[in-house]
Amino acid sequence: MKVLMLNGSPKKDGNTALALREMEKVFAENGVETEIIQVGGKDVRGCTACCYCYKNAKCAIDDIVNETAEKLKECDGLVIASPVYYAAANGTLVSMLDRLFYSSRFDKTMKVGASVAVARRGGCSATFDQLNKYFTICGMPVASSQYWNSVHGAAPGEAAGDLEGLQTMRTLARNMTFLMKSIALGKEAYGLPEKEQKTATNFIR
Repeated sequence: MKVLMLNGSPKKDGNTALALREMEKVFAENGVETEIIQVGGKDVRGCTACCYCYKNAKCAIDDIVNETAEKLKECDGLVIASPVYYAAANGTLVSMLDRLFYSSRFDKTMKVGASVAVARRGGCSATFDQLNKYFTICGMPVASSQYWNSVHGAAPGEAAGDLEGLQTMRTLARNMTFLMKSIALGKEAYGLPEKEQKTATNFIR
């Protein structure tokens, strides 16, 4: 099994990375392969609404988005971690996720998702809710922990003192591992849930 982990912090070795590494240790103990992709600090444009992806199943802007899409296609789970900016996720990460989820046309049903928010103090739950919406719009089960998935720290490395936050990360990784393995067994026995043809409506019609 493999989990893709996105670090939305511009600080490559900051508190967001610390939270991901805490999860990574548990994944390794359970035989789950991981790859961390550094998103924060990259030059990532937002969606231009060009609709290129409708016909080509990839984004017209050939950057980290298309690279990540190929990796996500082969993964069993996705962890999205972000520092909190004004009670929301990092803007670079959001631009990347908007394009990633919209342009990649492969079926994400039953790939397990988990979001992690890291802050000095407040805004974690709002960021947590924001990131989870990427999973729940495309049939991805959301992994939970013993608390909302958040870690606290200001200066790089300070989150090492948030013992409850780090425990939450370890529990999240264990729960995510269990969920991925359970889904794999379920797919073998029963296959994926039946899908209806999608009905899309506008509020004005």
